[in-house]
Amino acid sequence: MGKGRYLVRRLVYIVFVFFIISILMFFIYKSMPGDPVTMMLGESRNNMKPEAYQALYEQTRQALGLDRSLVEQYFIWIGNMLTGNFGYSTQYKRQVAEVIGTPMLNTLMLNALSMVVVFVIAIPLGIVTAVRKNSVFDKVVQVLTIIGYSLPSFIIALLMIFAFAVKIPIFPISGVRSPGFTGTGLEYVLDTLWHMALPVIVMSISGIGSITRYVRAEMIDVLRMDYIKTARAKGLKEKTVIYVHAFRNALIPIVTIATAWVVSLFGGSVVIEQVFLWPGLGQMLINGLLQRDFSVVLTMQMFYVVLALAGNVIMDSPTTSGPPRARLQNYGGT
Repeated sequence: MGKGRYLVRRLVYIVFVFFIISILMFFIYKSMPGDPVTMMLGESRNNMKPEAYQALYEQTRQALGLDRSLVEQYFIWIGNMLTGNFGYSTQYKRQVAEVIGTPMLNTLMLNALSMVVVFVIAIPLGIVTAVRKNSVFDKVVQVLTIIGYSLPSFIIALLMIFAFAVKIPIFPISGVRSPGFTGTGLEYVLDTLWHMALPVIVMSISGIGSITRYVRAEMIDVLRMDYIKTARAKGLKEKTVIYVHAFRNALIPIVTIATAWVVSLFGGSVVIEQVFLWPGLGQMLINGLLQRDFSVVLTMQMFYVVLALAGNVIMDSPTTSGPPRARLQNYGGT
């Protein structure tokens, strides 16, 4: 019963936060300088008589609903968004839902591959460094991971471009596919992965650094527990002790911090996409801001808001469903 009330409170809280953020985002972007109708009409002013242009301008404003008050515009926008109508893009002159598909797929591909790389490397590395605590290997890894998550991603990106695209031209520095590429099947996949290599490496470096250190810290904490000593005293194999008993109990806080990192990964990819000219949501967001395409910008921003709120729910789940030791630690118990 207590868990049910907690989940209801969390749901009400998330809905409340969603609407508060939507209000703030809407009015902040609407207060920005620049006229989206003027941006949309472009050079039409130079090719039309002033009276005809003014008539077209007013007609476009009415079609976009910009002749209404800001409060009316907000309720129309949020109502449409909740039903899957994200509005009309003044930059692409199409419905937003029709133009976000490919950029979203590109961003998901980039982030998904980065997540796979980070977890495949960071989790085993964190476990090994915890087991070999204070060894030379552990100290070297600690230094490298500190450097990895301390450097800003755009600095790492510039270093990687200089090293592996300028000095040693191994990887391309922009785009999704090679110019004029017409291959299919395996060739298509390999060419895409080749273009993803540098962005994925850059996005993975900081993640490997932070996740490795967190896994190491949690494993060291768990390996000190009495039940681990008991398992070793019973003669269980060291691999069984580490991977079955220790890692399973360290997994709950690891899932929490990994979820937070995944959410931040999507936000951080905005910078990486801009540096490598990767045609994803991040680049679309920047272009939308420059062109005052508020329908696109608000859709992108609310996507990140929903992602963050969903991550918040996932991070709370271990707290409510984990073992007693985890619940006590999360609520400040001993």
